[in-house]
Amino acid sequence: MNPVVGLDVAKGESQVQAFLDQANPYGKSFSMKHTKEELDQFLDFLKEVEEVAGQMHMVIL
Repeated sequence: MNPVVGLDVAKGESQVQAFLDQANPYGKSFSMKHTKEELDQFLDFLKEVEEVAGQMHMVIL
């Protein structure tokens, strides 16, 4: 497995998609506003991906 989380960063909002490996997306893509609450939820999502994958992920901007 090679988990990766991709972020398409834009002004005020980012689009997020995680992949457990090259051909295996994890869940659906979602938007995240750049607020404390949504960034906290994003951190929880990163922890979830790490637990499911069983290893640390890379984040690509």
